[in-house]
Amino acid sequence: MGREVIAEMNRVGLVVDMSHSAERSTLEAMEISARPIVVTHANPAFWHPALRNKSDAILKGLGETGGMLGFSMYPHHLQGGSDCSLESFCQMIADCAEVMGVDHIGLGSDLCQDQPDSVVEWMRVGRWTKKIDYGEGSASNAGFPPMPAWFNDNRDFGNIEKGLLEAGFDATDTAKIMGNNWLRFFDENFGPDY
Repeated sequence: MGREVIAEMNRVGLVVDMSHSAERSTLEAMEISARPIVVTHANPAFWHPALRNKSDAILKGLGETGGMLGFSMYPHHLQGGSDCSLESFCQMIADCAEVMGVDHIGLGSDLCQDQPDSVVEWMRVGRWTKKIDYGEGSASNAGFPPMPAWFNDNRDFGNIEKGLLEAGFDATDTAKIMGNNWLRFFDENFGPDY
C-alpha cells in the first residue's frame, strides 16, 4: 500500500513527508519516490538521539536525492531539551550542512504556539487504541515542554538568523536556511507539472 500511496502522491504532485516515520520506511520512501522527499520537522540523531530525529543515512540520502530537512525547535527534539542553547542549535545546523549540503536544509519549527495541553492529549489518543502514545514525553510529563529561551514563538526567528551568522554562515546561506531553500524546493517539487 505504501508504494501505491507514494506513486499516487508523485502523480498528483504531493511531496512525501517522512517526519514521523522510522528509519526503514524513510529510506525506502527515498528509494521508491520519483520525486525528492522531505523530513519537515526533525533534527539529526548524531546531535540528539530523540525518537524522531534522523540518522546520518537519512540525512545523506536527503541531500543526495534533492530532499530537504527542516530543523525542529520542539524541545523533545533538542539536545538539552528546553535548556538547549542557540549556539548548540546553530552548530548542529552547521554540522548538518557538512553532511547534506546547505541547499537541503531549512527550518521546520514544529511549534504549537498558544495550544493548551489538551491539544497534545488529543493528538496522542488515536482512534485505533484506548492507550495514550506519549511520544517523546511521558505520563509524568505529558504536556508541551517549555520552548527554549531563544525561540518562544514565531516572533523569534530573528534569533536563529543571528545565531546562524554567528556560527559562520554567510548572508546568502543564512537566507537559504531561513526560508529560501524551502521556497525553491516548493517551486520545483509541488504540482503535477514539476
